[in-house]
Amino acid sequence: MNSDPQSSPFDQAARPSQPPGPVAKLFALILGAAFLVLAFMFSLVALAVVAVGGLLLWGWLWWKTRALRKQMQAAAADNPQIIEGEFIRHQDEPRQHLPPQQ
Repeated sequence: MNSDPQSSPFDQAARPSQPPGPVAKLFALILGAAFLVLAFMFSLVALAVVAVGGLLLWGWLWWKTRALRKQMQAAAADNPQIIEGEFIRHQDEPRQHLPPQQ
């Protein structure tokens, strides 16, 4: 294995010999700001698409269930006194396993 630091081409690309100048720093700042603006615009467009899609889905479901809602309202208006359900009644038994109270 070669331990010479000058032998790897990746080391030369990772560590430039001179620090970047003010023009390169300005270019990097402008490019970074442009990417941030583009990312923000993309997120706004994606949010708008999701919101419009959600509203369209909600409107479609509301439209498709309108007949069912009308039937349910008519049934509730015809028999307002009926409550349907089941119950089980347990008989109260004296507790024989407890000691008598004083």
